[in-house]
Amino acid sequence: MNLNLFGHAGQWLMVDCGITFQEPLDPTNTQPSPSEVFDVVAADPEFIVQHKEHLAGIVITHAHEDHVGAIPYLWQRFQVPIYTTAFTAEVLRRKLAQTKLADKVPIVVVNTGDTQRIGVFDVQWLAITHSIPEPHGLMIKTPAGSIFHTADWKIDTDPVVGKGFQSRPFKRMGEQNITAMVCDSTNALRPGHSISENACYPGLKSLIESAEGRVVVSCFSSNIARLLTLGRIAKETGRYMALMGRSLQNMVSIARVTGHWDESIPLAEQRHIGFLPRNEILAVATGSQGEPRAALQRLANDSFRDLNLDKGDRILFSSMIIPGNEEPIKNLVKALKARGFEVFQAHETELPIHASGHPCQDELRQLYSWVKPQIAIPVHGEAEHIAASAAIAKECGVPIQMAGLNGDLYVLAPEPELRRNMVRTGRIPLVQ
Repeated sequence: MNLNLFGHAGQWLMVDCGITFQEPLDPTNTQPSPSEVFDVVAADPEFIVQHKEHLAGIVITHAHEDHVGAIPYLWQRFQVPIYTTAFTAEVLRRKLAQTKLADKVPIVVVNTGDTQRIGVFDVQWLAITHSIPEPHGLMIKTPAGSIFHTADWKIDTDPVVGKGFQSRPFKRMGEQNITAMVCDSTNALRPGHSISENACYPGLKSLIESAEGRVVVSCFSSNIARLLTLGRIAKETGRYMALMGRSLQNMVSIARVTGHWDESIPLAEQRHIGFLPRNEILAVATGSQGEPRAALQRLANDSFRDLNLDKGDRILFSSMIIPGNEEPIKNLVKALKARGFEVFQAHETELPIHASGHPCQDELRQLYSWVKPQIAIPVHGEAEHIAASAAIAKECGVPIQMAGLNGDLYVLAPEPELRRNMVRTGRIPLVQ
């Protein structure tokens, strides 16, 4: 549930405004009771709400829920323009259409490479690669210094959707005396290099091609590249692909509107898929994290209206286990196996069937070495991930590493300083 604030000359710029799901308000509460768990939770925006007259605008880096999902709930408290690219803008518009804000929120659509003047900030959109269409990092410039905010990223030269990672813009940064790099640290504990999104094709095809019955694949709805890969495999293996779950159907619709879908890939109607022969069915279902109301859970319970599964059908988890979801996923897998389905999780397969959207240690070394910031600010991870990223930055010759916590103030100029607990932070419930 990212929410970042950059301040200069009495103004603030917000970067991202996201949510998390099925969480207690106290992150230290590892065994909350049902009454202490909320469906949708956001970072408490109290500080910037109190200073909203100084908020120049909101930039959304990409369309994942932990970066954009809180806008429909919280925008009324900010009432400033939102800047983002076309795919994310379409995702946001559809979210806003479900509220009373549909025609009230000004959304400025920008393109890769564009620079927007937002208050005292000059913000440039830089193409990166991640697990969703149109992810962008940001170069934020002020008279006091320049900040490169990576957002979520990885180095993927063959990402299926969009262009491969281009190193040239980041190498140029190394010649520009960048003040600070605010860097995604999600996979900072993992050695090596993340695999390309395209590397999932052989493993997925092998498991789908060898299945004798129905195949159900569960993946993150926003991973259009994975859906395109599955669609191509369906064509090659003589199967019909159907999308089971509204979020999947909505994301593919958005991909079509914004030009990210391959129209040569046919999709079967969800309501028709159950009438096909078993060996011609490839269903893509929501619920890879064990969500209780998602399509995969209903398939496990034999309560999905349009499709029933039989013993010997194959279930593929083309996804990671998000920390905190271990128990729901474990219970779901147990329920699926109890009904005689063949279940393959991504961490168990010989060939990869899932690719992370975040950088491992070698990628972090590469980017720190290219950008050469004066200050490294690792974010987007637990304390151990942030510490590991800071250590890599030091190894790469970054002079200053600031490993902080929520609510800390990072003073970048004229004299760098990390001031602890400057802002009260916390979580607020958006839906019970």
